[in-house]
Amino acid sequence: MYEVSKSEDEWRAELNPMEFTVLRQAGTERAGTGELLHENREGVYRCRACGNELFRSTTKFDSHCGWPSFYAPQDSDAVELIEDRSHGMVRTEVRCARCGSHLGHVFEDAPQTPTGDRYCMNSVSLTFDTAGETDQA
Repeated sequence: MYEVSKSEDEWRAELNPMEFTVLRQAGTERAGTGELLHENREGVYRCRACGNELFRSTTKFDSHCGWPSFYAPQDSDAVELIEDRSHGMVRTEVRCARCGSHLGHVFEDAPQTPTGDRYCMNSVSLTFDTAGETDQA
């Protein structure tokens, strides 16, 4: 159980079709199309479904993969990591720990970062608050 728990009908009513597909059905937005891919301002990235603070701009980096990438979550308790064996691959899915929404995947292929990790997130699964707005929940 998650702190924020809603029926699929409630999620469908709150999210647009693409948000629902990604956040609730583990879909993926097309590479290079996300509105937050080239976001470079200082601020906080939150779960679009529940507002949970997930990443800080200080951990965002350009991984050239087509999706916003971070080398660490804001707090290790902010996200949930789950083994994903879909599509004939073994990956690690990243979900919001507060509502269980799908955010993307994490890969251990970023040696240029302090952690070596690349949290490859769907823009549609995130919202962004600039530094002056980070106290909002």
